[in-house]
Amino acid sequence: MRMTALALASCGLTGLFGTGIASAMPAAGGDADAPQSATPSTGQAQKGNVKATNLQEVTVVGTRRTGQVSYTDSPVPVDVLPMNNAATQGAQQGLTETLSYKVPSLVSGYQTGSDNADSEDTPALRGLGSDQTLVLVNGKRLHQMALVNLFGARNRGDSGTDLNTIPLLAVDQVQVLRDGAAAQYGSDAIAGVVNVVLKRSKGCEAVAGYNQYTQGDGQDYLASAYCGFATGNDGVIAMTVQHQDRGRSNRTSAALDPLRTIGDASVHENTFYLNGDVPIASDAHVYFDGGIQNRAVSSAAFARGGIGSDDIPARNSAAMYPDGFVPYINPYIQDRHATAGIWWMWRDWRFDASQTLGYNRLMDTIRHTLNASMANLDLELGGAGVSPNVFGAGGFSFGQDTTNFDATKLFDGWMSGVNVAFGGEFRREQYKIYPGSVGSWIDADGPGGGNAGSQGFPGFQPSDATNKSRHSWALYVDVETDWTDRFMTDQAIRHEDYSDFGSTTIGKLSGAFHVNGNFLLRGSVSTGFRAPSLQQRYFSSTFSDFVSGVQTNVVIAPNGSPLANAAGIPPLKQEKSRSATLGFTWTPLDNLSITVDGYRIDIKHRIVLSGTFDTSDPNIGSVLAAQNIGEAQFFVNSVDTRTQGFDLTADYHTTLGAGRLDSFLSFNHTETTIQKVHTPPSLAGREDSLLGERDALFITNGAPREKAVLGFNYALGKWDTDVKFIYFGPMTLGTFSGPPVPNAHYADKTSADVGVTYHFTPAMKLTVGGHNVFGKYPTRQDPNETDNGFWYEAVQFGLNGAAWFARLSYKF
Repeated sequence: MRMTALALASCGLTGLFGTGIASAMPAAGGDADAPQSATPSTGQAQKGNVKATNLQEVTVVGTRRTGQVSYTDSPVPVDVLPMNNAATQGAQQGLTETLSYKVPSLVSGYQTGSDNADSEDTPALRGLGSDQTLVLVNGKRLHQMALVNLFGARNRGDSGTDLNTIPLLAVDQVQVLRDGAAAQYGSDAIAGVVNVVLKRSKGCEAVAGYNQYTQGDGQDYLASAYCGFATGNDGVIAMTVQHQDRGRSNRTSAALDPLRTIGDASVHENTFYLNGDVPIASDAHVYFDGGIQNRAVSSAAFARGGIGSDDIPARNSAAMYPDGFVPYINPYIQDRHATAGIWWMWRDWRFDASQTLGYNRLMDTIRHTLNASMANLDLELGGAGVSPNVFGAGGFSFGQDTTNFDATKLFDGWMSGVNVAFGGEFRREQYKIYPGSVGSWIDADGPGGGNAGSQGFPGFQPSDATNKSRHSWALYVDVETDWTDRFMTDQAIRHEDYSDFGSTTIGKLSGAFHVNGNFLLRGSVSTGFRAPSLQQRYFSSTFSDFVSGVQTNVVIAPNGSPLANAAGIPPLKQEKSRSATLGFTWTPLDNLSITVDGYRIDIKHRIVLSGTFDTSDPNIGSVLAAQNIGEAQFFVNSVDTRTQGFDLTADYHTTLGAGRLDSFLSFNHTETTIQKVHTPPSLAGREDSLLGERDALFITNGAPREKAVLGFNYALGKWDTDVKFIYFGPMTLGTFSGPPVPNAHYADKTSADVGVTYHFTPAMKLTVGGHNVFGKYPTRQDPNETDNGFWYEAVQFGLNGAAWFARLSYKF
């Protein structure tokens, strides 16, 4: 039989840059979140000073095998990141940002000046969209958010999954599968899978955190507490509560626009998470997890100039804001998640049945605003020329219910071991758009003024309202075969059927060969797909955008609507992908581990948000002009793309003086190119409307092509010191004006985080440090050509500059 070690407790290529199984705790005095390693041939497990999770029932993402698994047999790259110290010693206070600063192939970052996109942060792998990365919690599908990202430099047109709905303190570890896995897990797993494993340890701990930018704003208070209780018969129920209060930051300049507010949105959120496992028999367990989060956000829209300024006077009122004003978009987000299931053993088969519910709802309130058409009508009727300054703008929701049944068994007597798994999934999804109050969208003084609705974000109109649903079912078979002690393969096939676009069958073949006890060759080929989301099919809105500094009314019409049909936009269909990886893991020394994995992902009929169709369009230009709309956009399967690159990871551990030094390096290079643009016959000769250069660059350059992390942790007695350098490669984004105006080039930059921890007692510690300590900013651009109207987009590490932080934690 091949080498094995307890899942999630073995050593080797571990921690931040593991290829399979990571140690949950460090060596004495070390950082629990830094890589730990041992010789692969030994599979020796390390033990820490905290009671461990019930390891035997945690499945590593990328394999259907449970119980004992060895990272050395993994045919695909998997990073396993222990989160023991992320909440108590990390520079970031959210899960998405924490992962972005640990895994170079994962990109995230809050947007600014991007309407509701300022309120949520979604991860994406290997330069692809956030909706091409599947997110699991304890191995079960986590729902996407209801929001469609329309602005910002990344994830335009996507509806990803917001990991910041999960408190850091509730997380035991995160597994990142860097390989296409749709044949194993279903739609959305084209780029890979992120599996969040919740903590289920006994005992309690609490953390108080504070972050602030060195410019004096963006104060971020966080209080979080975790408790795990024994229920008898080795059962555990764990609960986490968290409160966060983040203040607004502002990087505007009087030379640019003294009215603007550009920076982080303010956030007030409360979160509760539950996780449990209760044995009901010697060979059967009931398990459950769930979370509730309420998040109130306030983000600034573009400023409206005062009376007599260059701004269009019809969008203001002399009686209300004679000197101009900044509207504030205040979404209130409710996120709910729950899973309940049971697993049991029968004749060496392990069966698992579960039900997962997910719900995300965002409702907008626009404050410090006006409806200029109502103010004009009031003035015409002899009033002062005022309107309400607060409007309910409506919103949207997305619900997802998933039923799973899985069965698996390891046949020891077949060759060197064959693991057979099969199962099915039924999923139902529902998407709704809720109209805003009448004042948030009405054109009170009649058409032609261009001033309807609440400034900053006009409300959803009754014609936008929708209530759409669909269901899908899937069957899969997954067979892992150990042909010899040194060679294994994994074969998976999956069939899915959707009620709204039909069915598809996809497959995956991966393999691993042990050249010797220290060197492993591995690779995979697979096909995949991603169904168009309900958000992409049915989103509908008319809003204000600033194009080269000029306010313009823009409509996004749903697929299949009369406007989309008139424009020649075809019905949406699924994306299809072909993926391949090839790499190796090498442990030349007991304390040195190296992995290299190259990959290629070809996606056909990729769904993107189109370029703009304006009033000069021969098909719909007159319709837009009659409705006082300047531009229209649509979701369309417009491009075939190819993404290729490689990941390099290395970790090294040694003693240095009287302490221990853990060091690690990880590098990702990703390049996406457009292979083909699918232009409908009705749009022949107008490819720029379908996908202009600016829109194409959002696809190919939405993330840096290179990203690297170099980190060091030195532990000596009661002191821990963490230093981490993060390299962000160059990026090129488009401009509104296009040629001859040059594209916006962002030079490569290197940021750094530093933290120093002092352990007062084994239970109590204090960490202080800095984030982006060099105070780096992206390359300055022409604000008339950026999406957010500022000197630079929120790319790379963002636009706020340096920050400092403190964490005080206590275990009891």
